[in-house]
Amino acid sequence: MPTLNWIGKEKVVSHHQDVPYRVLEHKYGFTADASTGAGKEQTEPTNSGNKIIHGDNLEALKSLLPEYEGKVKCIYIDPPYNTGNESWVYNDNVNHPKIKKWLGEVVGKDGEDLTRHDKWLCMMYPRLKLLHKLLADDGAIFISIDHNEQSYLKLLCDEIFGRSNFIFNFSRVTKKAGKSSDVISFNNDNLFFIQKSNKTKFYPFEHNDIGFKHSDVFVKERGLYKLNQTLDYGSIQYSASLDYEIEIEGDIFRPGNVSYEEMHQRQSKNPKSDFCWRWSKDLFEFGLKNGFIVIKKSKNGKRIYTKTYQKCTINKQNGYSLEYNKRTKALSTLEFIENRFSNDNSKKELESIFGTKVFEYSKPSILVETIIKFSTDKNSIILDSFAGSGTTAHAVLNLNKQDGGNRKFILVEMEDYANDITAERVKRVAQGYGASAGSATAKKVEGTGGAFDFYELGLPLFDENQNLNEKVDIEKIREYIWFSETRTSAKLSHQVSNEDDKYFLGEKDETVYYFIYEKDQLTTLDFDALELIKIKGEQYVIYADNCLLPKEFMAKKNIVFKKIPRDITRF
Repeated sequence: MPTLNWIGKEKVVSHHQDVPYRVLEHKYGFTADASTGAGKEQTEPTNSGNKIIHGDNLEALKSLLPEYEGKVKCIYIDPPYNTGNESWVYNDNVNHPKIKKWLGEVVGKDGEDLTRHDKWLCMMYPRLKLLHKLLADDGAIFISIDHNEQSYLKLLCDEIFGRSNFIFNFSRVTKKAGKSSDVISFNNDNLFFIQKSNKTKFYPFEHNDIGFKHSDVFVKERGLYKLNQTLDYGSIQYSASLDYEIEIEGDIFRPGNVSYEEMHQRQSKNPKSDFCWRWSKDLFEFGLKNGFIVIKKSKNGKRIYTKTYQKCTINKQNGYSLEYNKRTKALSTLEFIENRFSNDNSKKELESIFGTKVFEYSKPSILVETIIKFSTDKNSIILDSFAGSGTTAHAVLNLNKQDGGNRKFILVEMEDYANDITAERVKRVAQGYGASAGSATAKKVEGTGGAFDFYELGLPLFDENQNLNEKVDIEKIREYIWFSETRTSAKLSHQVSNEDDKYFLGEKDETVYYFIYEKDQLTTLDFDALELIKIKGEQYVIYADNCLLPKEFMAKKNIVFKKIPRDITRF
């Protein structure tokens, strides 16, 4: 397979492995009540599973690995397009003079900086590698990009995700009046759609997601009567539910629109003739009210017609109701040329939220909603590591409100507006926005409700000598060990409550975990230390600085020793 080479590639191919793991420092939690429109910040974590992280997204992605590796169902990113007019700086601390020079400078125009494409690729490669690790085997990634880096990004994604996993490149209308050059008007960009593997599962839209239109209803058959009852020739008896007349606009309708005597004569001449109503009176009236039974004029007067809903059926349980059939349609390439997915729409959306112009090139929430709806179920994790104004969180909250889902979002934003714009947008969406946001003409939008936790990137877990950083809070270290061992998204199963159980991490799948660690002294796993093991299990994983237990004894008792820091997993 052809691969893309650029200046500095060999220095960044493995750079994601060298990125330091930093702990996430919780700053505040936020919870909103959709019914009242009230929201409040709190010092304690909400434990909602929704995260907004302020910090360099390369380091933030690394910090997500212990808890989220292989668990993110959908990733949407809108990285810098590298137009030459934008000022983005991603100083990734790559320890090579060339990389430091390229990544530490502001990107200029082609004529001013001939290496800006190399810089952009150096910036994107390690981030895509970490995103690949975080993506679930049945997940997908969507990337917005324009013509400046589209061809390079395609080859980059082929290398990292595999060429066979590249599904499609959608063209999206960005604005009605595009940016013009002397020869062409630019009014579209690209949306890459890539699956993690052939296990990736998608969720084609159900018709009730698209909406029901009158054109979906078609005339099926004339008349509303057929032979389905044995006639008592003497008294002409019908089933009680089928023996009724209908008066509509002065006309009397009977089965066949004839008198009982005429029906009796027809039946006598032709036993197979139709003579009774197809549906009961209740069902007929329900059909008439809901439009699938209609009265239409014909040459011989008015006739009754029935229609059939192509996309719904009649549920007769506990009274009559219409239920949409779960027929589906694929994600059309034509979806994204509609103006509702354009930047014009997103600008209006942001202005209605903030009451003023915020970003020029943000994406509308309906775009990300469409992506999420197609690629996730109601309990999925969605990640956006170039969060910008927070569109992805907006889309997740909207969808959860619409279908009662429990999707979780993770946003990463490195710029200083992470709290004032990114998180603030999420707060307003959760509480409700519009008329009270500062615009007299803005339409009031009801809040979605929801909660999130805001984090900053903290200290690196390991120091420059690859020992545990003693400045890091012990609970953060314990949490890392727990995640690295169990790969569970659940929080540390045991919080230290007293001195006797301070080394116990938790229990999972009949394995008991202990982390015998002190910042100011060496610890040893010996027979005396075993007195600390109070919890019984089928197997024991015990961390310490040293071990003096005989191997035979450890094998017999199913004890696995892990040396600090040598055997601590590095992500």
